[in-house]
Amino acid sequence: MKLKVLISEGEDGWLVAECPSIPGSISQGKNPQEALDNIREAIEGCLEVMDERVSE
Repeated sequence: MKLKVLISEGEDGWLVAECPSIPGSISQGKNPQEALDNIREAIEGCLEVMDERVSE
């Protein structure tokens, strides 16, 4: 699955990554690759929670 991820510079110098199509998926990293790795984990977690809610 391909999703659009936005990366912007945070106030503290870290990079903030978010996926607009997945509510609640936001993360950060010290560099672009770390931000992408971290947002991938956040997206997976959000999708798991969404799946659990649908299954209930």
